[in-house]
Amino acid sequence: MTRLVFFASAKMKREIEDLLKVAKEYEIETSSDLENFRIKFLVKKGLINQLLQVFKNLNGDEKKRWGKEFNETKISIEQLYIDAEVKLRKKEISEVIHDDLPGYFNEMGSRHPISAALEEMTAIFERLGFSVAEGPEIEDDWHNFSALNFPDNHPARDMQDTFFVEDEIALRTHTSSVQVRLMETGQKPIRSIMPGRVYRNEAISARSNCFFHQIEGLYIDKGVSFSDLKQTLYNFVQEFFGPNTKVRFRASYFPFTEPSAEMDIFLGTETESDYRLTKGTGWLEILGCGMVDSNVLENCNINSKEYSGFAFGLGVDRIAMLKYGVKDLRTFFNGDKRFLDQFISL
Repeated sequence: MTRLVFFASAKMKREIEDLLKVAKEYEIETSSDLENFRIKFLVKKGLINQLLQVFKNLNGDEKKRWGKEFNETKISIEQLYIDAEVKLRKKEISEVIHDDLPGYFNEMGSRHPISAALEEMTAIFERLGFSVAEGPEIEDDWHNFSALNFPDNHPARDMQDTFFVEDEIALRTHTSSVQVRLMETGQKPIRSIMPGRVYRNEAISARSNCFFHQIEGLYIDKGVSFSDLKQTLYNFVQEFFGPNTKVRFRASYFPFTEPSAEMDIFLGTETESDYRLTKGTGWLEILGCGMVDSNVLENCNINSKEYSGFAFGLGVDRIAMLKYGVKDLRTFFNGDKRFLDQFISL
């Protein structure tokens, strides 16, 4: 019995040495050679597993003696396979590289100017204490019109002004619908802005589009006044456009605010594009605003005798035009890469 163990142990030593020698001397030049190496050594019926059967015939002491060497040999052969595979892959890649061809260049993208303006405007209002709220772009009649004091015969409800999806369901015409949803929560005070895209069935021109972007704001609390509204908007304009920007307020009308006003920024009429854009006045309207109508507060279950508030809505697209000197609103949406490349630094 001792002689059998001795011969098995000696065979194991010889088999391990021969296996590693054969693997190291195996020539691998092609993918076929690599696959043949794998089949010869590494598959279930390969030489490593055959040697494992010899290892199993050893007694406990001999297994301890040769186990480590067997495992190291197995790992070495597997590493030979991996090294050969990496070498072949590098060779294949080098064969398809042509030094005389131009390289590949990844062009740097740019932020869209409307996105940049929207983010900057949002950041300013956040510094003024406003949080950000969002809502659905498809709205029901209540949130888009009725709660905001639009009468049943108001022109905005007609097909020529609104994109209806079905009866009393439409693409929102303003983000004021988000204001209604905020007020309906019953949580007060409210100091939030509502950025987003809105839709109106209007003619497309240098000044208007059938969709555009808004940031609306709402402040509801006890003792809120029109002077609070004006100071908030003055602070915004001075920070966004600069301290020397000329602005004016004009009396206006909106169903959901009373009193109502519009704010204009002065462009001048020195250039033909400014003259055309401002219709010869030099002034361009950028937002509407006013004190929230008491009917709107009551519609949203807010006591109008105890609370007051102001609301405003800024046209982001027009403000981006002023900010970046763009004279035609349509330029933002025509996908001209030459135009967008001007804003890589934003």
